Amino acid sequence: MAMAWRTKSVEQSIADTDEPGTRLHKDLNWWDLTVFGVSVVIGAGIFTITASTAGNITGPAIAVSFVIAAIACGLAALCYAEFASTVPVAGSAYTFSYATFGEFIAWIIGWDLILEFAVAAAVVAKGWSSYLGTVFEFGGGTAQLGPLQLDWGALLIIAFVTTILALGTKLSAGVSLVITVIKVSVVLLVVAVGAFYIKPENYTPFIPPAEPGGAGNSEQSLLSLLTGAEGSTYGWFGLLAGASIVFFAFIGFDIVATTAEETKNPQRDVPRGILGALAIVTVLYIAVAVVLTGMVHYTQLRDAGEDANLATAFSENGVHWAAKVISIGALAGLTTVVIVLVLGQTRVLFAMCRDGLLPRVMAKTGSHGTPVRITVLVGVLVAVAASVFPMGKLEEMVNIGTLFAFVLVSAGVIVLRRTRPDIRRGFRVPLVPVLPIAAILACLWLMLNLTGLTWIRFLVWMVIGIAIYLMYGRSHSMLARREVAAMEK
Repeated sequence: MAMAWRTKSVEQSIADTDEPGTRLHKDLNWWDLTVFGVSVVIGAGIFTITASTAGNITGPAIAVSFVIAAIACGLAALCYAEFASTVPVAGSAYTFSYATFGEFIAWIIGWDLILEFAVAAAVVAKGWSSYLGTVFEFGGGTAQLGPLQLDWGALLIIAFVTTILALGTKLSAGVSLVITVIKVSVVLLVVAVGAFYIKPENYTPFIPPAEPGGAGNSEQSLLSLLTGAEGSTYGWFGLLAGASIVFFAFIGFDIVATTAEETKNPQRDVPRGILGALAIVTVLYIAVAVVLTGMVHYTQLRDAGEDANLATAFSENGVHWAAKVISIGALAGLTTVVIVLVLGQTRVLFAMCRDGLLPRVMAKTGSHGTPVRITVLVGVLVAVAASVFPMGKLEEMVNIGTLFAFVLVSAGVIVLRRTRPDIRRGFRVPLVPVLPIAAILACLWLMLNLTGLTWIRFLVWMVIGIAIYLMYGRSHSMLARREVAAMEK
């Protein structure tokens, strides 16, 4: 097992990007990356999770939950920016971990990212399907197929996304830009129109009194379970649990790092893309949260149940035309989210296949400079998951996977500063190690506020991943083969 801790040097990672047959085209600039970031971050969170979380968990204090989540993301974003400008290679946290912690940890984080992107893409595809039914007024994109209920709406969006991505990353960026302009316009409309319907009394109580949820319930946050609290609905525990849930709304800026290898000037453009996207969406999210909870009392959102979304607030105020526009914006928004999530998934798998930890034959790139085989495989798997299986509460699985990745990337910045101070860094995190440590603590804190059941599911997924590495990845690793070849000379 000792060989599993071998690290792949930054120089070797960069050299592998020029390997014939697995080379990605460098087509992207900082604007493309910012668009990708905003495309994926503004989507499911702002159109759906905001309302349901405010109604069921936080009350009007959801604006504070967004601030907490944004701070944690901002700290992690600084660390991602340094790593991506230092190691401009596909794979994001997987590649960064390979250079700092070694192959085994890299595999763990790669396996973790597969969970994050695949589940997120499936969850958002199902959300897209439900909004499709709302916009065109036919009740949702599902059909009964024998004993199964086929979500053909989710199948449709995944097929579209897979085709666009296979035809080239630059084309995907162009499509994302057009659709992103539409959905950002809708978000600005929500804030501008909704502000006229704010009633100050709806902000009271700002932090609703905690409601008992039954100690020992696996749906409590892990923190409330550990402290013996009655539950994490409303109150301070609800505010903290809300931060961990709305964190789902920020997921995606890290995907910008997966496109570093396809960027013309990654040292300059990747940090700009990551930090620019995060700044834009944070302002929009907080504005929407303040307007939403001012338009309707949180109890009205709670009474709407799982159907609560931004459109609910406008419908309650009789602004039905705005509800329709929001649904169209949500449909557009979720489209780009699926595009960028599937993009991130394919790039992580591409990096793992190129390194031999998964079958290398899958890493071949086509005439458009994209890993077509992996793109099609991911498209098929996500389509099956989204169109056939119920997603339930799997949003939290995405959150815990992302937070775990953030912890390792933040720690990796500290390690690489000590082990390789000589490497050129296009962006440097200020106040190292203070800010990376703060990022680690913030992410761990948010992880503690996820449910006990989510932690159990996450650990099971990790155990499966370790088994696959021991049975396949360890013996097929390209790094291991190079070391053996060097010793035989």
